[in-house]
Amino acid sequence: MRWGTYFAVLAAVLSVGLALGVSMPLVSLRLEGWGYGSFAIGVMAAMPAFGVLVGAHISSRLAAYFGTPGLMRLCLWAGALSIGLLALLPSYPLWLVLRLLIGVVLTIVFILGESWINQLVVEQWRGRLVALYGSSYALSQLAGPLLLGALGTVNDFGFWVGAGLLVLSPLLLLGRDGAPSTEAFSVTLGDLVGFCRKLPVIAWAIALFAAFEAMILTLLPIYCLRQGFSTEVALYMVSTVVIGDALLQLPIGALADRMSRRTLFFGCALTLLLSSLAIPLLVHNLLIWPLWVLFGASAGGLFTLSLVLIGERYRDDALVRANAHVAQLWGIGCLIGPLAAGAGSQWVSGHALPLFMAAGALGLVLLARRRNAFEAPASV
Repeated sequence: MRWGTYFAVLAAVLSVGLALGVSMPLVSLRLEGWGYGSFAIGVMAAMPAFGVLVGAHISSRLAAYFGTPGLMRLCLWAGALSIGLLALLPSYPLWLVLRLLIGVVLTIVFILGESWINQLVVEQWRGRLVALYGSSYALSQLAGPLLLGALGTVNDFGFWVGAGLLVLSPLLLLGRDGAPSTEAFSVTLGDLVGFCRKLPVIAWAIALFAAFEAMILTLLPIYCLRQGFSTEVALYMVSTVVIGDALLQLPIGALADRMSRRTLFFGCALTLLLSSLAIPLLVHNLLIWPLWVLFGASAGGLFTLSLVLIGERYRDDALVRANAHVAQLWGIGCLIGPLAAGAGSQWVSGHALPLFMAAGALGLVLLARRRNAFEAPASV
C-alpha cells in the first residue's frame, strides 16, 4: 500500500474541510448581520448543492482528460479563487454564484479523493483507514469554527485563511500515483436512480448526512443564536457536534473491521434518531453538550460506513462512478436539508433543524430493517 500517497490525498481533502469550516459559518453569520432571514440563509447554504450535481456529472470526463491528480489540483485552486472572491465581493446575488462554483469544484475534489483513498486501502484495513479519512475531515471542520472564533467574524480573515489553504494544498499531490483509472463518461440522474434502487439504504444515508453537514455549518449557528446563546457559544456548539463526528469515527471504523457492518450501520441510524429527538428537550440543559457529541458521531458514522460498504464492492472506474453517485446524493441532501430546515425554522417551528434530522433518521431505520437491505449486485 502507498502510505505516502494515502496521507497526501488525505491532507489535500482535509484542507477543503478546514477551508469550508472557517468560511461557511462566516457566510451565514454575515448574512444574519445583514438582516437576512432563515430562508434566505438556507437558500445560500443550498447553492453548493446545485454545484455538486454539476460536479458529479462532469467529474469523470474531466478526470479522463486532465488525470486525477491534475484535475484535483486545478479544482483546489479554483476553490481558493472562489472563497477569496467572497471577501472581495460582499453581495448576496454574487455570493450565490460563488457558492455555486465552490460546489462544483470541491465536489470533484471529493469524488476523486474518496475514490483514490478507497482504491489504495487494503480490505483488512478498509474500515479503519476510511474512518481515519472521515475522522480527520471532521476534525478539519472542527478546527474551522474554532479558528473563526479566534479570528473574529467582523473581518474577512476567515475567507482569506480558507483561500490560502486551498492555494497550498495542491502541491501535496505532485508526483503521487495509484489513482483509480477512469473513462470519459457522464453520470446522469437516470444512473443515480438505478444506484438508489440497488442500494437504497446507503443512498438514503448519504443524502441524510449531506443535509446534516450543510445544516450544521450554516443553520446550526443560527439555531443556537435563536435559542438565546451568544455567537461564541453557538460556534462552540457547532464545534462540539463536529467533535462527536471526529472522535468516534475511528472506533466505529475499527468495529467495522471486526463485526457486522450492517448491524453497526443500524445502530448509528437509531442513535441519530434518538439524539435528534432529544435536542429540543435538552437544548438549555447541561446534557446538551454530550448530546451534541452523540448527534455528530451517529451522523458521521453513517457516512463512514456507507463509504466502507461502497469500497468493498467497487474498484477503478466502477468505484469512481459510485462516488459520483455519492456526490449526486450529497448535492440532493445539501439542497433539500437547508431549504427545508430554513423554511421550517422561519414558518413552522424554531426546532425544525433537529426535527428534520429525526424524520430522516426514522426513514433510514425503517429502510435498514428490511431483509437484504444492504445486498446489491457489484455493479453501478
